Amino acid sequence: MRKIIYLLGIVVTLSACDDSFLETAPNDALSPSTFWKNEKDLELALTGIYNGFESGGSLMYRDAGSDNAYNNFPWEGWTNIGNGNVSAADPGASYYNFGTINRSNEFLENVDKATEVSEEKRAIYKAQVRFIRAYNYYVLTTNYGDVPLITENFATPEEAKVPRDSREIIRKFIEDELKDVIGVLPESYPGGEYGKATKGAAQALLMRYYLYFKEYSKALTTAKEISGYSLNPTFEGLFDPANEQNSEVILSVQHTADFYAMDFTPFLPNGLGGWSSVVPTQSLVDAFEMTDGKTIEEARETGEYDPSNPYKNRDPRLRATIVYPGQVFANQVYLSIEEGSNDYYSTADNASKTGYNFKKYTTFMDLDPGSPYWNMGNDIYIFRYAEVLLTIAEAKVELGQIDNELYEAIDKVRLRANMPAVDRAKYSSQESLRKLVRNERRVEFAMEGLRRDDIIRWEIAGDVLNGDLIGVKRGTVLESTQPNGDHNVSLNLPANLIENRQFQAPKNYLLPIPQGAIDKNPNLKPNNTGY
Repeated sequence: MRKIIYLLGIVVTLSACDDSFLETAPNDALSPSTFWKNEKDLELALTGIYNGFESGGSLMYRDAGSDNAYNNFPWEGWTNIGNGNVSAADPGASYYNFGTINRSNEFLENVDKATEVSEEKRAIYKAQVRFIRAYNYYVLTTNYGDVPLITENFATPEEAKVPRDSREIIRKFIEDELKDVIGVLPESYPGGEYGKATKGAAQALLMRYYLYFKEYSKALTTAKEISGYSLNPTFEGLFDPANEQNSEVILSVQHTADFYAMDFTPFLPNGLGGWSSVVPTQSLVDAFEMTDGKTIEEARETGEYDPSNPYKNRDPRLRATIVYPGQVFANQVYLSIEEGSNDYYSTADNASKTGYNFKKYTTFMDLDPGSPYWNMGNDIYIFRYAEVLLTIAEAKVELGQIDNELYEAIDKVRLRANMPAVDRAKYSSQESLRKLVRNERRVEFAMEGLRRDDIIRWEIAGDVLNGDLIGVKRGTVLESTQPNGDHNVSLNLPANLIENRQFQAPKNYLLPIPQGAIDKNPNLKPNNTGY
């Protein structure tokens, strides 16, 4: 199957529409007299729009704004979002960018000028662009609340100085757009074109939108309407680049080695040449259950969990997601708990401060430790079918519909990971199931960009983010091994204190509009409450 190839030339051309909207109007964009003539022009313009609408790296970094991860380098933008120390003057990693929306508007204003294009294909082009624009508005309104709703481009910078529209207006726009394009987008594309927006992608975004805004009945209905997808047989196999076009994937960010590559340097351990830019927290590690389905708190009471050797008999997704002390990864034993090792937190700036590294998407290093990890073709998932199943489960929990359909949705995800089915007797109440489903989302989608939105929409961010962020306890990696080849460890020294995090609710439920945008468009004032 052919991926969308992101053409750098057309990206540069389309960049004439300023990427920081409301700073300059895109009046120097592609000229209608020289472009928008035929189907080839439409394909080139559409490719430029796909290039800007989401970033694989950004999705992976986003967990650093939650209790799942820590961003080691403040200049990358996520450290202060994670610890709550953001302001309009220093907004951290900003999503306040209208470049793709500008390009989408330009496309929709000019698409009808192209000749020798069937009306069916023209309608599909429009639907793809409207989906991408709706996706960008979803990101904007979930992060910033009220934002300008712009569906056409302006002729002058002065015309572009418009005020913010209410979140309610943005929400209605997103919902209406997605409902419209669902009826137009195909389930797949002829010729095996992979990576374009499909009916399933639009349904998945609408489902996620409903869930975020607590419209559980609509989320449930939409999730159950998504068809044609199934879980990949194994969790580990999901993230094998040779298997990235599997039946579970609904939409992904496309990458191609040597052309539009994915660089995994920020995620790998120092000992392998990585930067450890975004690393897992101890809190995330502790969220993975024991192999028999007990939480580590429950297993500690029965003696099954040994805090000095904590990675034994854990949910297999832990090993597939995180590089932990004693694990054999890329033919090396990870020694982050031992002073003097390349991965000990104080050895180098690029050593993980938590003593853990993310492994998800980097299993190619186990297959070939010499892989050019800075130049990989791995696609990064935006939507996959496991999210559909866990949305069905969550929506039914919140609606009080505790039935077999709910349990079966969770079971499918757990059994695929070689975890036991849900204990119906143990998890029979709404509150116990709510806790289970929320944790299932956490461990299933770690490092996939969902956790921050989850803890904000559940209104628990203040509970899980406030306080000291600590790493793994230090100690020794032992010679003895487990059946999977990993080494046992002895954690008997204090953990590293990394930082104190503060989350002020409701202030930090939204990010600040960057001061630079306000300076160029004073009509964006006032900023979000507290900034």
